[in-house]
Amino acid sequence: MSTEAAKKPSVLFVCVHNAGRSQMAAAFLTTLSKGAIEVRSAGSQPADKVNPAAVEAMAELGIDMSAEIPKVLTTEAVKESDVVITMGCGDTCPIFPGKRYEDWELEDPAGQGVAAVRPIRDDIKARIEDLIASLTPAAK
Repeated sequence: MSTEAAKKPSVLFVCVHNAGRSQMAAAFLTTLSKGAIEVRSAGSQPADKVNPAAVEAMAELGIDMSAEIPKVLTTEAVKESDVVITMGCGDTCPIFPGKRYEDWELEDPAGQGVAAVRPIRDDIKARIEDLIASLTPAAK
């Protein structure tokens, strides 16, 4: 690992299916941090594909998630992350000392149309902006 990568904070977003909330959060963080933060997302029981309503809601803001694929949560992903943000996965997420853990209570967009997903998307965006400010002093 390069020293550049070693300095970069890393964030892991976890939800059960890794198809909606965690994918939107990862896409926002990737886009809004402009590469200053390493981003991962995973699910304890990943879905077959990303929620189409989440893809559509993000596309409305110019963020393309159409190529994303839900990934399975691994112990390694948690170990390699500085911040672990859970979104409804409860105790299925392994806990390691020295990590920053946050649990974001967000409505699950599964099975909902894009109109219902927009407020969830906007809530996630606001939380991501706060997260970036907390992880990158230059962003304040």
